[in-house]
Amino acid sequence: MASTSDRTIQRQLQTEVDASFLYETISKLEANEAVSNVFKGLSDIEKRHADRGLTASRDKGYTGELPPPSGRAKVQSFLAKTMGYSFILPNLLDMEKKLSFTAVKSQKEAGEPIHRGVFNHVQILKGLGKGTSRVSGASLASLEGKHRNVGGNALRAAVLGANDGLVSNLSLVMGVAGATSGSRAILIAGFAGLLAGSISMALGEWLSVQSSRELYQRQLEVELEELENSPEEEMEELILIYQAKGLSREEATGFAANVFENKDTAHDTMIREELGFDPEELGGSAWEAAFASFFLFAIGAILPVIPFLFVKGMEATLWSLGISTIGLFGIGAAITLFTGRSVWSSGLRQVVFGLLAAAITFGIGKVIGVSIAG
Repeated sequence: MASTSDRTIQRQLQTEVDASFLYETISKLEANEAVSNVFKGLSDIEKRHADRGLTASRDKGYTGELPPPSGRAKVQSFLAKTMGYSFILPNLLDMEKKLSFTAVKSQKEAGEPIHRGVFNHVQILKGLGKGTSRVSGASLASLEGKHRNVGGNALRAAVLGANDGLVSNLSLVMGVAGATSGSRAILIAGFAGLLAGSISMALGEWLSVQSSRELYQRQLEVELEELENSPEEEMEELILIYQAKGLSREEATGFAANVFENKDTAHDTMIREELGFDPEELGGSAWEAAFASFFLFAIGAILPVIPFLFVKGMEATLWSLGISTIGLFGIGAAITLFTGRSVWSSGLRQVVFGLLAAAITFGIGKVIGVSIAG
């Protein structure tokens, strides 16, 4: 059985390997060569860190090898390839913070001076997200858009939809189960809650995203008018924005002049830098968010209802709680793919909150049922 020290080393090496693997994935997905090279460089550095860490660990008696990329990293790589790598950037930033603080702790324990270089990768990622990397004006704007679109409307709608569907319908089903022992009433209430909730979620998401799109569209038009009427002032604004991000006046002026050589590029860049969103996205697709909300809410909401289609009474109630518990834990675990948190803590937290809501409504249902019967 691995000692505590060995497990600590394994976790450290696994984090380095996963970071290198994910950076390599991103570098292959990024179309901009300059930005791709940044991520490839980060991947190579993490690989060297892992190799050096393994060598140093063997000097302390560690006998293991470098692990392959973890299952979590492979899932994140798949999501990056299918949904865009902006989905995994927050997790990479969290990984780099953990690596940095682990390095600081090791330096303190060894009595060595703390090197600010351990935080370099955190700063690089933040710089990429905020557009501070010194590659080109166009690349700065491109990265800014990617940073602000992390998560996406479809993902947000999916996670919230599945969670809301499961928790709300589980609470509804438990409330009716507490008030009555009839499976027919529970099924009617469960499917009614499923349809009402799915439609409500879909409509709410559609209105939210569509309203955002209309607002962004108006901002686009205003920015285009300003660019047409006063290009010198707009260029000066861009220079000041770049200066605020740490560039010298000369560098900022050079980047801005490069951007303003083309009116379309200038417009897109000013939208990203001044208004803070990607003009190609415009807040995401309203229909995509609506359909994702509808189907994910329905999938979550159907779980507590399924047992009542096949069994009755307390047996169905217990099966409903069991299936819902698994579903709640799965949702909590899925969220960690993007937050980098512990699967167990996130999953169990989701279970506790969901079952607590169900217990409260079941108790209320019992009280109402007794009152009506009395």
